[in-house]
Amino acid sequence: MNPPRYHLGCPVWSNRDWIGSLFTAGAKPSDFLRQYSAVFDTVEGNNCFYGLPKPEIVTRWRDESAPGFRFCFKFPRVISHDQRLRGVATETTEFLERLKPLAEAGKLGPSFLQLPASFGPNALPVLHDYLATLPKDFQVAVEVRHQAFFNKGEEERHLNRLLLELGLDRVMLDSRALFSAEPVDADTRTAQGKKPRLPVHAISLGPRPFIRFIGHPAIEANRPFLEPWLDKLALWLEEGREPYFFAHTPNNRNAPSLARLVGELLRARLIKAVSDDEDG
Repeated sequence: MNPPRYHLGCPVWSNRDWIGSLFTAGAKPSDFLRQYSAVFDTVEGNNCFYGLPKPEIVTRWRDESAPGFRFCFKFPRVISHDQRLRGVATETTEFLERLKPLAEAGKLGPSFLQLPASFGPNALPVLHDYLATLPKDFQVAVEVRHQAFFNKGEEERHLNRLLLELGLDRVMLDSRALFSAEPVDADTRTAQGKKPRLPVHAISLGPRPFIRFIGHPAIEANRPFLEPWLDKLALWLEEGREPYFFAHTPNNRNAPSLARLVGELLRARLIKAVSDDEDG
């Protein structure tokens, strides 16, 4: 049996600000995915939210990414926001078909269905019916933003039961580190104006916990916010789950540095756990 595995990455794989740090000094955009996937083994694919890539581009992503790499694409906006999961059979089929080359190559992680803040408890039957139509082998995580789903009341319990019964994960969004920062620069102010500020409920409902961590622009300032996640990640790995952790920063210039810090801290935590077990 293979040991439990975790996946660590950033919101994007293409950022010119990373040239000379994550990427080599002479890297061109055509080099970015190959070099990114040599360091990290997953990435969020927010580009699908705005429109599906051409089939030949998906094939290129498959061929340029490292073995074992996982793309986690956001569901298209037309499905989640415009049509709000109603009457989207055609759009969903097109989305699934477009990603098929990656799925066949074993390079497709959980796609995440990000629902708007106005998608509330009354729409849960629609969510259930939509999720039930998806192929059983298609990995999905659901991100909600309606306040009722964070009040620890019956509405949240209903949502969690729904996902638990379907064997799907609920996206855990943690923006506390971002909002702890003084908005002294334009990027931080912009991020604080756009990102949701919701309670963090670290609960794993399915086999692949999915964390989106929106960090402080100063990398070291994230440490106290990361500590509880390290405990959770170690626990989930012990349980045989396969967590995904995505590190964001206000303009994502420092996202690779934050992701590397998470990796270093988690590896140290896991090594210590093994050592403690051996000593015990």
